Amino acid sequence: MLPVPGYHLFFFLLVCQAVPSRTQRPHIELRLVGPRSQQGEGRLEVLYNGVWGTVCDDDFNMISATVACRELGFEVAVNWAHSAKYGPGEGPIWLDNMRCSGTESSVAECESNGWGVNDCTHNEDSGVVCAGLQRHHLSAQGLVPHIQHQGWKVEEVRIKPILARAKLSSPITEGAVEVKLHGRWRQVCDAGWTRNNTRVICGMLGFPRDGRVATGFYRKLWTQKLKDPSSSLRSLSEKNTFWIHRINCQGTEAHLGKCKLHVGPKIRHQPACPRGMHALISCIPGPAFQSNTARMPDPVQPPKQPQVRLRAGAQVGEGRVEVLLNGQWGTVCDDGWDLTAASVVCRQLGYGTAQEALSGAQLGQGLGPIHLTRVKCRGYERSLAECSYQEAIQSGCRHEADAAVRCNVPQTDARQKIRLAGGRSPEEGVVEILVPRGRTSRWGTVCGEHWGLKEAMVVCRQMGLGFASHALQETWYWQGNSDASEVVLSGVRCKGTELSILQCQHHGPVHCPTGGGRFAAGVTCTSSAPDLIMNAQLVQETAYLEDRPLDMLYCAHEEGCLSASADHMQWPYGHRRLLRFSSQIHNLGRADFLPKTGRHAWIWHQCHRHYHSIEVFTHYDLLTLNGSKVAEGHKASFCLEDTNCPDGLHRRFACANFGEQGVSAGCWDTYRHDIDCQWVDITDVAPGSYIFQVVVNPKHEVAESDFSNNVLRCQCQYDGNRIWLHRCHTGDAYGANIEWDEEAQQRLTSNLV
Repeated sequence: MLPVPGYHLFFFLLVCQAVPSRTQRPHIELRLVGPRSQQGEGRLEVLYNGVWGTVCDDDFNMISATVACRELGFEVAVNWAHSAKYGPGEGPIWLDNMRCSGTESSVAECESNGWGVNDCTHNEDSGVVCAGLQRHHLSAQGLVPHIQHQGWKVEEVRIKPILARAKLSSPITEGAVEVKLHGRWRQVCDAGWTRNNTRVICGMLGFPRDGRVATGFYRKLWTQKLKDPSSSLRSLSEKNTFWIHRINCQGTEAHLGKCKLHVGPKIRHQPACPRGMHALISCIPGPAFQSNTARMPDPVQPPKQPQVRLRAGAQVGEGRVEVLLNGQWGTVCDDGWDLTAASVVCRQLGYGTAQEALSGAQLGQGLGPIHLTRVKCRGYERSLAECSYQEAIQSGCRHEADAAVRCNVPQTDARQKIRLAGGRSPEEGVVEILVPRGRTSRWGTVCGEHWGLKEAMVVCRQMGLGFASHALQETWYWQGNSDASEVVLSGVRCKGTELSILQCQHHGPVHCPTGGGRFAAGVTCTSSAPDLIMNAQLVQETAYLEDRPLDMLYCAHEEGCLSASADHMQWPYGHRRLLRFSSQIHNLGRADFLPKTGRHAWIWHQCHRHYHSIEVFTHYDLLTLNGSKVAEGHKASFCLEDTNCPDGLHRRFACANFGEQGVSAGCWDTYRHDIDCQWVDITDVAPGSYIFQVVVNPKHEVAESDFSNNVLRCQCQYDGNRIWLHRCHTGDAYGANIEWDEEAQQRLTSNLV
């Protein structure tokens, strides 16, 4: 039978119509909805055919979130949310079962069921958390990576060390200036060079101050090189492409690209650089980056109390800006916040200029006072206090507008001395470090004994991987490198603020009874983490005494919520005197606070009829003024849930009906004063002055971005019949002279009076 041409043509047309064309993807727009949407966090919504709709969380993952964040103008996705974390949307659900490869430029290019084809409800709406400034905001608020001048792009700046001692130092602080333009490294002619230029370049490279250079000595070296026939310096220095002819900075710029650069054509019969020598600079590193001998404390002068600090940053030199005013730490409102003010903060803290001036609580919200707003700096101030500002108490600012910074920090060799091996991703693995051994260095592991989250936090920060999510004392499933089988570090104890694991306390000679191997230390790092902090004002306002009959305390006694003397009473006759109060624990971090163990390991408490996901979530203690415990701390074993969330965030965790437990980022868990175990048993306490203390996540079982704010303390006065709590504050809320020393406190509270 002969083929019918018309039939084949009809079939061909059907095929063409059935196969969608990737080149004709629909025009869409994306937006994030929620209280933090301007900072790259919220419910993901798509504009299709002129109607805004949502994306279902079925098959949605980090790859899908990354494509969406890039399309929104951010650099990367750091997290995604399911189950309408940012509240249920309205209108159509445009995408379901979305599957992206990661190479797409738009979510419209990802595979899905088709536009509007879904089996979802708005309780399954997806959300994303993006990081990195939006590209269209970069020029206004952050550092522009490539800044053009007369058609030239300033890409990078570096110091080329010349002297042997400079080459061996880390970080490199002295040498010739080199600037990368259009992919080519050039040196800068020193004709007209000023200290303002030096100040700007030192700031870009992470140094707060500039030093002086022995120019005469370097000129002799330059002249000798020119006379050396084996040196190529003479021929190179005569080329126009070797030089940037002139740089003119005012000294307040955050980046060299903001200065005036002259890369002009060579004038005939004149040398490319009139004075024929490269510009030289010397920078002074901040205290944290100086050698041990350079930062020895003065035994006569007491250390100055810091007036500004950074909190909740995943990397060194970044975080929410907090200032000390009237003895109390508070945040800065982002109204008028710019790179100049941010650079003053960075230099004050011992870093260089600011890479980015972040607004809208992009690095987390504070809790407590907002001190300053409308901060204006000229750029030469030594501290933020020298800038002009307004007090924020009457400004109407809220913590959603907390200012933050990312500072330039020096490049050191610390990252080259540590690595992770055997993990499923670059963010996890066995910790391997490079230690000196005679005249050489060798790789080895860290003993896993006593290894904890504070040590893991230092490792993750040293590697530039953010926060620690897990600290492993056993690494059975991770195979380390064969050249690092020996344990080279043991007894590691960190405060959590060190820049290198070798800055932590550790044994001199290695002592590791477990022998390393599968008992070597390991870590898992993450770019975001939760951060718990208790509402001090609520505790102070709700405290009272109650004499509670024993016949109402059977469940509490069973759960260990009473002092030891309750065991010897004639039950059910008598009563216990209880200091009761309400507590509200906020998660101010950028990730959910989740139990350490899975549901299978939760403990059912029959008397109270609910599951406890964390047996030790808070400690409640009454201490003498010297820190000794007079009332046994209640080892609170709560269930975790979202009691309340701010507008725009959706409650996702609830204890009822064996529900999922946790505290969502931005939400809080409230324990009312009238529930069991929300007290300290002070039946045996004599009248007097005391310290009331609450410690959240006391064993550091769950990782957080900041453990320094986990402690709440109040001054307490008890006359035998009434009790007063006053001056309640978190451990890091006041000046350094009364900050909470965790290690010393543990030693004191072990002495029970």
